[in-house]
Amino acid sequence: MENEHAGTGGVFHFSIGDLLAKHAVIRPEAPALQMGERCVDYRGLDRRVNRLANALRSLGVRHGDRVAILSENCIAYIELELAAARLGAVVPCLNWRLTAPELRHSIRLTSPRVLLVSERFEPALGGVDHRVPLTLQIERDYEALLAGADETPPDALVAAEDPLVILYTSGTTGLPKGAVISHRAMAARAMCFAADFQVDAGHTYVAWSPLFHMAATDFSLATLQIGGKVLLHDGLDADRLCQALEEERIAWLIAMPGMVDVLIDALRRNRTRVRSCGVVGAMADLVPRQQIAELTALLGAPYLNSFGSTETGLAPASGALLPAGELPACLAKRESSFCSIRLVDDQDREVPDGMPGEIAVRGPTLFSGYWQAPETNAVDFRGGWFHMGDVFVRQPDGSLVFVDRAKYLIKSGGENIYPAEIERVLLAHADIADAAVVRRKDERWGEVPVAFIALKDAAAAAPADIAAHCREQLAGYKVPKDFRIVELAAFPRSSTGKIQRHEIERLWLPLT
Repeated sequence: MENEHAGTGGVFHFSIGDLLAKHAVIRPEAPALQMGERCVDYRGLDRRVNRLANALRSLGVRHGDRVAILSENCIAYIELELAAARLGAVVPCLNWRLTAPELRHSIRLTSPRVLLVSERFEPALGGVDHRVPLTLQIERDYEALLAGADETPPDALVAAEDPLVILYTSGTTGLPKGAVISHRAMAARAMCFAADFQVDAGHTYVAWSPLFHMAATDFSLATLQIGGKVLLHDGLDADRLCQALEEERIAWLIAMPGMVDVLIDALRRNRTRVRSCGVVGAMADLVPRQQIAELTALLGAPYLNSFGSTETGLAPASGALLPAGELPACLAKRESSFCSIRLVDDQDREVPDGMPGEIAVRGPTLFSGYWQAPETNAVDFRGGWFHMGDVFVRQPDGSLVFVDRAKYLIKSGGENIYPAEIERVLLAHADIADAAVVRRKDERWGEVPVAFIALKDAAAAAPADIAAHCREQLAGYKVPKDFRIVELAAFPRSSTGKIQRHEIERLWLPLT
């Protein structure tokens, strides 16, 4: 994945780090990064990034080398990404939620020369044979490393297609894959962010989700490219989010499935008076519609009906907003700026309107492929389009209706059942807080759908009432054959808040 021609004729030289240097001149005293009481302005950030880049170079880090990080959200995390940008180095952002075998795989996959680890997650490395030449503990080593380094900008040529960060996918079908995000892709994602959400240098992005995830890293770096302020939180703290909403001009407040109800409760409890919020939310298909209406009413901001991935950024279908305070009647999506979309069948032929097809995209926000996975890349990028593995239907007006993941189908009696279709019906029920539908083996039909449901009130609707609700809106073969009531907090979720169907199957279905 390294660009062997960086620095030669015909290569477009561009680094995300270049934009930071410009803002250090244009707005030197403007806040760039803040965490708690500590705030770093653009001039100070530029100098610290130079020091870190030169320190890494003194440790032997060169163009194309990897410098991994395993840490909670902190200022050093962003500084490392920017310092690597100036050297042409690459930052694998390690997911601290992984098991020891997954973590070992993630480290060995990218073979970092240096690994930065925080005190909190240092014990997680104890049982991992990671074979990294040099491991530095952030709290103990980081500031001393910077103190002894020169703050002169490093002399390095970086190409736009050079890798910048490696973000690991969830690995629901195997071990995590490393998605390579280039300088070009990260700049394009910033342009989409600014164009679609009217973000300017006066806005703040609250990075509360983990920085190993695109929602935090993408839009933190995008905000710094625009000249805005990144407010770092160490995970979800709904009360602190309420405080940020009262004090900051926020263009987009990321809210993920599984935490929307927590944020609603905090907004009411704190009687939050929102200063400015342009848009809130993400992944509307996975959030109960009543929660969307409640949250947007409290914030006075529309809900982002988004669709994207680590590989694509917030694009390709995040152009639709759901009006504030309204129960959404339709969750159809709109194509975003700076990308193109096709819906294709299993022979890569474009399907007509009204027919389900896998979404294939291209555009400048796309990642460069998975690290050291040429066979996977050849399949996923066939024909010059990236195939996402998600199924949509295009309406005559051009809007896109999400059907489900192509790889998670329930094949029942010769019929294809998409679980997300059933989940949308369940989430529209007034008594349901969240729901997931999975497949169960069946002697007669091969597979049948089973619903796991969390109720808003334990004394609310009975499974028989919910089954009747489903029969009113679904074909008979799509109605779940069993309805299990579970606690909301019991749902296994990914780092983005998505319920993990494969984990439900593993944890709960063997008990049936």
